[in-house]
Amino acid sequence: MTEQWQLDITNWVKSGELLQATLSQPKRKDAGAAPKTIIRPLKLKNGLFYQFEYHFANKVTHDNVAELQAAERVIDLLQENYRQALVKTPEADVQLLFSKKGKAAILRKPATAGARPVNLEHNRQKQRILAEGKAAPFLVELGIMTPEGLVHAKKQDKYRQINRFLEMVTDVLAYLPTDRELTIVDFGCGKSYLTFALYHLLAVEQQRKINIIGLDLKADVIAFCSGLAEKLGYDKLQFLVGDIAEYEELQAADMVVTLHACDTATDAALAKAVNWGASVIMSVPCCQHELFKQVSSDILSPLLSQGLLKERFSALATDAARGTLLEVLGYKVQMLEFVDPEHTPKNLLIRAVRSEQQGISVKKWEQYEQFRQFLSISPSLEHMLADRWPKQSSKPDAKN
Repeated sequence: MTEQWQLDITNWVKSGELLQATLSQPKRKDAGAAPKTIIRPLKLKNGLFYQFEYHFANKVTHDNVAELQAAERVIDLLQENYRQALVKTPEADVQLLFSKKGKAAILRKPATAGARPVNLEHNRQKQRILAEGKAAPFLVELGIMTPEGLVHAKKQDKYRQINRFLEMVTDVLAYLPTDRELTIVDFGCGKSYLTFALYHLLAVEQQRKINIIGLDLKADVIAFCSGLAEKLGYDKLQFLVGDIAEYEELQAADMVVTLHACDTATDAALAKAVNWGASVIMSVPCCQHELFKQVSSDILSPLLSQGLLKERFSALATDAARGTLLEVLGYKVQMLEFVDPEHTPKNLLIRAVRSEQQGISVKKWEQYEQFRQFLSISPSLEHMLADRWPKQSSKPDAKN
C-alpha cells in the first residue's frame, strides 16, 4: 500500500515543487549508503533532471537522474537507507522521521528562505542564504548592507564569510531537535556577526524556538552586542562577559560555536560541548601553540627543523587530534574550509555532529594513541575529557 509520504514525494517531483531534499541518518553503517544525500532540481539541455549529491566521509559524488525516475529513486533511498529527510518546497518545509519499523512521522513547517524558487541552470550564479537585494536588519546595523540591501564594497569578504557559515550550519540542521527550544552557545563571540546571523536564520526566517548565549571576555563588545540585540528585538539572544573554561551556567546545550578561540581555549570549548551533549559543534581554531612546544619525531626532523613548517604542521596535528578525539566519542567530524585562504590563513572549521550510535570507538582511540605516541604529544582536550576514554588504554604522561 502506498503511504502518504510516498505520494507527496511523487507529487512534488512531478509538479516541480521539490526544491531540495536532504536525506540523513543512515539505517546501517555497513550498508554502503552515503551518510547524507542532497537532491536538487537541475535543468540541462535535454530537459529537467534531479541531481543526487552523495556525501561520503572523504568525497562527494553526483548522479543526474531524469525527472521520471527521480521520485522512485528518492523513495527507494528512504525505504532502504535513511531514517530522516528534510524536503523543501515553496509551500512548506517537510521533515520525515522514520521509526525502526519504517513508519513515517511527517512534520510540516512554513517554508524557509532556503526553499525559495531557484534558477535551475547548471552554471547558475551562486544562491546565498542572505541574498543581496533583500536587506537583513542585523546586516544593516552592522554596516555590511545598505537599507536597500546592497552590500558595501569593503564588506564583501565579511558578507561571503557569513553566508558560508550559514551554509555549513544549514547542512547539519537535521541533527538538531525539532520538538523543543534549542540552546546554542557561542564562545568568544566578539562583535558577533555570526551570532546575529545564526539568530536571524533560525529564529527569524525559520521561526524556530531558540535561546542563544554569546560569551566574550571584552565588556565593551558585550555591551555593544547586547544593545544591538535589544534594538533588533532579538529577545532570545543574550550576551555575557565570561571565560570559556569558567562558564558553568548551563547543564546542556544543543549546539556550540567557537570562532578563533586562542590556543587551548578551543579545547575548553570542545570539552564543554561534549560534556553538555551538544548535537552540533562548529569550531574555528586559532593560534595553536601547545603542540608546537611538544611535537618531536626523528623521522620528521626535516620538517620539524624548520620553524615555519613546524608551526603549520603543529596546527594541523592539533586539529587532527581534536577531530579524532571527537570521533572516539561518537561524533562524525568534517574539516571544512571556512573562507578563502587568501583572506585569512585561519580558514579551517571543525564541524562535528553527534551520531545516533553513542559510545566509545575503540578503533578510533587506538588510532589516536598511535598518532599521539608517534609525535610525542599530550593534547589538552584529552586531559580535559580524561574520564571518557577506554579504561584499558594507557594515559599519556603530562608534559610541562
